Amino acid sequence: MRVVTIEQLQRVLGSLPETPRVVASGNFATPQVVLHALDSVVPEYRLHMLNAQKPLPDREGVTYETAFVGPGMRHHPRLSYIPCRLSLVPVLFRDHFRPDIVLLHTSTPRHDTVSLGTEVNILPAAIESVRERGGLVVVQANRQMPYTYGDAVVYEHEIDYLVEVDEPLPTHEPGPLDDVSRQIGELIGARVQDESTLQLGIGAVPDAVLASLTQQRGLRVWTEMFSDGVLELHCRDALDRDVPITASFVFGSQELYDWINRNKWVRMLRTERTNDPAQIARQSRMTSVNAALQVDLFDQANASRVNGRIYSGFGGSTDFIVGALHSRGGQSFIALPSWHKKADVSTIVPRISEPVTSFEHSAVATENGIATMFGRPQRDRVANIIDRAAHPDVRDELRAAASEMGLI
Repeated sequence: MRVVTIEQLQRVLGSLPETPRVVASGNFATPQVVLHALDSVVPEYRLHMLNAQKPLPDREGVTYETAFVGPGMRHHPRLSYIPCRLSLVPVLFRDHFRPDIVLLHTSTPRHDTVSLGTEVNILPAAIESVRERGGLVVVQANRQMPYTYGDAVVYEHEIDYLVEVDEPLPTHEPGPLDDVSRQIGELIGARVQDESTLQLGIGAVPDAVLASLTQQRGLRVWTEMFSDGVLELHCRDALDRDVPITASFVFGSQELYDWINRNKWVRMLRTERTNDPAQIARQSRMTSVNAALQVDLFDQANASRVNGRIYSGFGGSTDFIVGALHSRGGQSFIALPSWHKKADVSTIVPRISEPVTSFEHSAVATENGIATMFGRPQRDRVANIIDRAAHPDVRDELRAAASEMGLI
């Protein structure tokens, strides 16, 4: 590993192969300093990031690639969307989309290592793939990035160049919960038993579920990501202290980052481990909560497309839905408001016209109630989702559509 200045790094990056594939830390850990250094000297390149946030280099010559579209790439004319379950993205790097250079946002060195900190995810697989083909690993080592353990640890001999920076990380401060999210959260929370294992993402509904878990004890966390709600569970002494918190990336407040720093109770693992349905199925009473944009009478969910255009992607929802259903005592919830206020339409529809993201859930949860799906005959499923999940204003319309389709 060689510690370099930005000017020295630019001279190195100027000799990259033509139109290189660049894999960079995604989500909320974009390595802005080294990414913009590359952008300043490489005329054309493919930028592969997971859930990329703004700002990104945006000019002719830069093509975006991703399996999960974030705000930084969404609806962009130069976006190449790669449909893929999150657990299988490492296979893409190994066999199909091999990187030429990997840009990482890490902690500062500790002994002979740095840590990927808040963002592990698909990065270990990218490092392995690029090193196998003789490419470069470049690190932006930030004094403010927490040092986390597990697969987050990267050894100095795996790094080619390191640039030192000192800049704050993006943070997220949970806001007040709206009534609909609170109602959904309380309905799901009432079905979470003691000693359950939780998979919850970021957003109002996951925050509401976690806020509702005031009586449960011995809870465990095996998830793709977590935010401040898990810290709140810790403060309420609701977590099983004998079982490590397992995740692949973290996003939240500065208090959360301070808590995970050098906290060996928090274990950051690579995506192909956290999102492996077989590993998920081994967890005690695995309880998975995922959002959707639409659900239809066949219990099919659309969580990735709006008006035919890609909005996000599969993400980890399909991995966790399957894993939770195979867990002893496990359950998988699809959660969404029953009415989309902005579009002024029902989110429960007779049959979704978009490609299906997932199907076969334990239950569908809206502010109106929880419709049990798994283990019920088709007629009961249809009745449940209409009577317990759909908005009252569209129930008669949905019953008429169900009858026309021969479902009831």
